[in-house]
Formats: sequence, C-alpha cells, structure tokens
Amino acid sequence: MAATGDEAAAMDSISKEPAAVSAGLVTAACGVPQAERSDDPPETPSNAPKKPGTNSDGGVETAEEAVEPAEPDIDELCSDMFEKMAIFLQGELTATCEDYLLLENMNKLTSLKYMEMKDISVNISRNLQDLNNKYASLQPYLDQINKIEEQVSALEQAAYKLDAYSKKLEARFKKLEKR
Repeated sequence: MAATGDEAAAMDSISKEPAAVSAGLVTAACGVPQAERSDDPPETPSNAPKKPGTNSDGGVETAEEAVEPAEPDIDELCSDMFEKMAIFLQGELTATCEDYLLLENMNKLTSLKYMEMKDISVNISRNLQDLNNKYASLQPYLDQINKIEEQVSALEQAAYKLDAYSKKLEARFKKLEKR
C-alpha cells in the first residue's frame, strides 16, 4: 500500500534524517564543524529532524534511528573489507571453476580409456570368435586323434598280453626241453 500526503512526507523525512544526523556526528567526531567543511552541502530545512508528535496522523509519533558516532577511517575500512571479500570470493569461484575443469578433464580421460577398453574387448571378442571357429573346424581331426589314441591303447594292451603269453610259452618250452 503506497503512502500518501503527510505519511509520505513523514517517511521521506525519516529516511533522510539518519544521513543528516550521521553527517553531523561524523563532523562532530572529527572536530570539524559542519559549516567549515567544504565537501558537505549545507543542511536544508527539509533534512531537519521533525519533532515527535508534530505530524497530522492524530498522535502517531515517528521513531528516530539511534546512530553511533562513526570513526573517521570507517570508509577506508569498509572499502578494504569489500576489496578483500571480493578477492576471497574471486578465489573461491576460481577454485570451484578449476575443480570443475579438472573434473571435466578427468571425465574426458575416463571416456577415452573406456573407449580404448571397448576397442580392446571388441578385438578380444573377435579373436575369440576366430579361435572358436578354428577349433570347430579342427574338431573332426581331434576326434580322429582320440580314436587313434584309443586304438593305440588297445593295441598296447594286446601287445602286453601277447608278450606275457609268449613268456609263458617260452617257459613251457624250456620246461619241455629239459625233459
């Protein structure tokens, strides 16, 4: 809700009053009277503080802001604080930006490594497929080798049996010969 008439004038005087009071307090603290300072404009009647109870709101008084006397180097301290805060925030933002750049580079490198690993796994899969195809083509020959091995084992067993039988015959023959 917008203020009208006397209310607007009262609000305007309240908002301007602390500036005028603080300017007077600063000059009082510095020891230089308001009239002797050339950089401050002379106080105008509109900036003069209103006395409580003089407005036409039917007895509503306006509050005045309590202002402590400002130190003479407060402007320098404030500007120094803001400069240091700006440097701090710039450093924080730079560090965060560098962190994101590092993370981006790490993601790119990881992506490249995964692509290399994918290529390697594709090559391994292709080589494995080739080996499986070669093994399948050699399977009939391997089966023949297994059959030949079984036959050789059976022949070897027969040879052992024949050797044992021939030894028995020889022993019988020698026995018969001695008689």
